[in-house]
Amino acid sequence: MQDPTPESGGSARPDEERREAAVVVVPATGSASWLQRVFEEVRGASQLSVVPTEPPPVTVVAVERYLAEAPPAAAQYWYDVTLADGACQERCYLAPRLNGLVQRAHLHAGVRLRLTRCSYRYDEKRLNYGFLCLEELERVHGAGPAPAAPAALPRGLPPPLRGVKKHYLPLWNNEDPYGDVWVADKPRAQIDVDVSKLTSLGQLEMTWRSRVHYHPLLVRVLHKSRLRYYGKPEKKMDMPYQAYFEVADGSGMMSMVLWNSLCPEWYNSMKVGTVLLLEQYAVKTSYPFKTKPTPGDSQMKRFATIEISLNVRDPPTKISIIPEEMVKPEWGLPEVKYRFITRSELDGLPNNHSCDVIGLVTFVGRAERARKKEHGEDFWLYRWAHAIDGTSDQPFILELFATSQPEVFERIHPMTYLVCTQMRVVRDLTENPSSTIYLTTSNESQIFITGWHRGQPYTKDTKVRNFIQWTKTQNEVDQMEKAVIGGYYPFPRPPNNFLKYCKNNKVESVLKAIGETGKEIEDLHYREHKRIAVQGIISAIRYISCSNVAEEASGVELAQKDNSQSLESSAAYKEDSLHKEKNTNLQNKEIKSFLEPQCTPGEKHRHQALLSQKSSVKRKIPRRLNTDAEQRSASVTPVSSYRYFTRSARRKLGLDEFQHEDFVQEKNRQTLSDSSQHSTDQEGMSDTPETEETGRACGLWQSDLWAQVKDKLMKYLHHSTIFPESIPRKFDYVHRDLLMQQYNLHAAVHQPKETRTDKNINDFKSASGLGYYEVTVLGINHDVAIDVAFLPLFCPDDPHLFQLEDIQNDTLLSCMSCISACQQTATSNGRLPDMFPLSDEIVKAAMDLDGKHVVCILDICHLGDDKVEVFLSKIYKTEEPGVLDAV
Repeated sequence: MQDPTPESGGSARPDEERREAAVVVVPATGSASWLQRVFEEVRGASQLSVVPTEPPPVTVVAVERYLAEAPPAAAQYWYDVTLADGACQERCYLAPRLNGLVQRAHLHAGVRLRLTRCSYRYDEKRLNYGFLCLEELERVHGAGPAPAAPAALPRGLPPPLRGVKKHYLPLWNNEDPYGDVWVADKPRAQIDVDVSKLTSLGQLEMTWRSRVHYHPLLVRVLHKSRLRYYGKPEKKMDMPYQAYFEVADGSGMMSMVLWNSLCPEWYNSMKVGTVLLLEQYAVKTSYPFKTKPTPGDSQMKRFATIEISLNVRDPPTKISIIPEEMVKPEWGLPEVKYRFITRSELDGLPNNHSCDVIGLVTFVGRAERARKKEHGEDFWLYRWAHAIDGTSDQPFILELFATSQPEVFERIHPMTYLVCTQMRVVRDLTENPSSTIYLTTSNESQIFITGWHRGQPYTKDTKVRNFIQWTKTQNEVDQMEKAVIGGYYPFPRPPNNFLKYCKNNKVESVLKAIGETGKEIEDLHYREHKRIAVQGIISAIRYISCSNVAEEASGVELAQKDNSQSLESSAAYKEDSLHKEKNTNLQNKEIKSFLEPQCTPGEKHRHQALLSQKSSVKRKIPRRLNTDAEQRSASVTPVSSYRYFTRSARRKLGLDEFQHEDFVQEKNRQTLSDSSQHSTDQEGMSDTPETEETGRACGLWQSDLWAQVKDKLMKYLHHSTIFPESIPRKFDYVHRDLLMQQYNLHAAVHQPKETRTDKNINDFKSASGLGYYEVTVLGINHDVAIDVAFLPLFCPDDPHLFQLEDIQNDTLLSCMSCISACQQTATSNGRLPDMFPLSDEIVKAAMDLDGKHVVCILDICHLGDDKVEVFLSKIYKTEEPGVLDAV
């Protein structure tokens, strides 16, 4: 992207205004504010630091991020934390050494904590200006009364506490707009356009060098890019943003760049199809390396040598949005055209082909992040989705990166109509012609769901209207049976050839030592997904049944499935979506919403709230027990990432407790408890006897080599825990808001949970198999080992959701997946058997690898707090041709 030219001039707000913004006082209904007393005490302390005595719990209202300043910045970003004690709210600066608490989601909006040490920091470049700094914290978990509900943050938030920045960034990526500074929608201008004073893009290209001032332009926006944030610690610009648009008139199409402070003011209003009147703009030579969208009209001329530059000065651009009803045909502005394809057409398209798609969402995964640069703090935010359009039995598989539309990205759920524009085909015919292809977003992609379709230009497209006609023939209850949300989604699969895997990997060293896995996990940030390769020997395999693990480890009584609960949910869904109409076709709910704005939360939940009040279904809630494993975990010395918490602080914060959460599979009311895993210390060493391990497993195979070396290991890492967030769930339309909240990232500002339901993630039916496998990988030097999980993903309602053919060339993993699928099919109508011994096929496949060096591909993802999932995704044999030359 082009190196931007900073704006000149500008100044920070007066010191007095910034000082007053440090404390947001809410009228107290009871005692005086504890936070205010601490604020005054620390400011008057001789050491500018205090350790409050018996600090009460306070609530985190918001956690907000902004660019640090250099030199000498200790971190790339700083964080301000807004705390509430029931009487007032106060913004505090988080000591940079505690940034890891935010980066790993220990500290997030809504959590309760105690402030155990704080200091007061003066800004030496301002007169009498300072702020409260959080130095040590303790998390409060499940003890004592909750403080009064925090008041909502006021609109027009003041600038960050430290430095000269005037705005905050989104908490988890840099592409999304965040805060009130981003204007939602600019008013349309009621002006008369003097056509005689206009110039065209074609004329501008021919005459731009001979002019200083240019005639006005009247153009239509055809394409819109995501935002680009180019802030650097050493640069003083306050709004370092940039966005590209492709605009066109009757003569052709040209790039237009929106710079800096104009982005918050205009970006949200400049939609695809918007007509703009531009005055006092600049013209520059086009940046040659920027991405270019594929125009819907292949005959349209593209002016690629220059671009229109819009800025607040030099010269100050004047922008007017012309309402569509005022646009005249004689102006000759082109219509927005698209390149929609059907799923049946996708298989014949080449790699990197650009297209637009529409479909009914049947699956949407959790929001995850990928690091942009090794060891950097910037991330891409993305999620996976499946959508069907009726032209094929296969779905569109969509990789959706954040497109600077957070309000849409966070509300994607099954049973909504999804439109994605400027998608790119990803396929590799050189390796496996039958391999599954998918679509990924480009820099110019836009996504829309039900509630955002009204007025969009694509509603006129023929293939869009054909899709709407198809939905009229579909029964929504049938489609609901196939709907899945969240969980671990192992796509795209690693390639069949390890040499190909190495070529696709961008890091210097492809292989990691098994002993280094702990460091890789420790360095992960919240919802960061990473794929690593380790060399080892498959030494043991255990099959763990969900029900047996729960019963033996936790000792809780399993609640029986209540069919009336399912009937109630089904009835509530029908009443909510059909409004008591007899016809159950999709058009009753979705087609109407396709052309109408999204309804308010009160309207969405009106019928469900009534049903909830009438429900008399009583459900058993499994109680938690303080197992020996939990007690041992509570006394563990903290890992280096959390070294700023004392041992007692960790117990109060509940940092270890999260490693032992339970979840319930609704289908058979079976509980899978994390506490069933090996009890480990922070070095990964197990203190659970082998007899106990064997006793809790439904099936076990171990090699002779493992029996010889397992008691002589220098390090044994246990990362085979399956967490509730790892399990894909059957979608429940009635509780869609709760599910979306669960699988989105933590919000920057506290959002109270639904009050009309006591459901949590444990109460939703699993869409995967009956259990999982724990696979032990021994290091090739026989001194280190690691336990990882293999989760067979099988959804009988939608066999295309998790496809087994992707691992057919991997004999062991293929056997484990197929056997699990057969077991689920055989027991789908009855109670689970007590034991699933390892099949002969699995044992044979494991013995074929006995003693052989293999490369294991591991998918690791940080789920927040101390929860990190580690899944075995692929096994490569080192004896394969070319493997030894690959690294």
